[in-house]
Amino acid sequence: MITGATPIPPTMKAWRSHQAGGPESLRLEEVAVPEPTGDEILVKVQGVGINFPDGLFLRDLYQVKAPRPLVPGSEFSGIVAKAGPDVSGFKVGDAVIGRCGWGAMAEYIALSQGRCLHLPESLPRIEAAAFMFAYATAYHALQDQAALKPGETLLVLGAGGGVGSAAVEIGHALGATVLACASHPGKIDHALAHGASSGLVYDPDLKEGEPQKAFASRLKALVPGGADVVFDPVGGAYTEPALRCLSRGGRHLVIGFTAGIPRVPLNLTLLKSTRIIGVDWRTFVNAEPDAQARNMDALFALWQTGKIAPRVTEVYPFAQAPTAIARLESRQAVGKIVVTVPI
Repeated sequence: MITGATPIPPTMKAWRSHQAGGPESLRLEEVAVPEPTGDEILVKVQGVGINFPDGLFLRDLYQVKAPRPLVPGSEFSGIVAKAGPDVSGFKVGDAVIGRCGWGAMAEYIALSQGRCLHLPESLPRIEAAAFMFAYATAYHALQDQAALKPGETLLVLGAGGGVGSAAVEIGHALGATVLACASHPGKIDHALAHGASSGLVYDPDLKEGEPQKAFASRLKALVPGGADVVFDPVGGAYTEPALRCLSRGGRHLVIGFTAGIPRVPLNLTLLKSTRIIGVDWRTFVNAEPDAQARNMDALFALWQTGKIAPRVTEVYPFAQAPTAIARLESRQAVGKIVVTVPI
């Protein structure tokens, strides 16, 4: 553990990308350790959670472009190594988790104290690195945006991935009946083990037209009365069939587009008075920090009582960070991926 007497080295290792590209564009480089100023804290990174936007940032495909050289990594766990002069809520040695958009794939990161949270001592550090992004997104979507109620039916697309797995667990914890859809039987097994009551394996490369119609028929058989809420981080050809299976007054949550941005006939929303709701957790936390803080308190409580827990299924050493990002992009991963950083 870092203490007040632990020296901070002048330089550190960081994975950096100098031009748009995939994980192969990353280079492990020696750079200066940042100095925290104002309300910033310097954190010795211990774990980095891998998320789908990491690859988008590398390719300049995210809605916000990161500066180059780009250090990926949107969430992390670690220990406070130094505090800026205006910091009031943290001290050296505190265990924290943080959100940063980019910059975490390094031995140290300096960022505003408002982007970090104290990590309860009872919760494990590595799993904590994969907690905030997926679980906070899923909770904001289901609780704030969809107002999911006990007894309602929740259909989760991409149920084996990080944010999909979180939606399965949170939906179950909130009292919903959770139905899981994913591209591989192993992902369905993962969802069934963590709160889903049944599941459906779909084509990993679904095409428009007749394959979509067949998928829509299978969804209707899975949930004959229609789903009250659809959690959709997949998009592509999968969105329209899922939208068709909503019950009257149902809510379709748009989380992301791992399969591409979909095209949907809006008359479907009129026929059953359904709603399509965009969920952008990044803008939510910036616009409503108090609401985000309440959500995190609720999530920590669910974790501490065993109702949810980050399912870290693959751990990569720091030297293999590009491989970890590529693994997530392959859509073969189940649960969450974490990169560990040497202490």
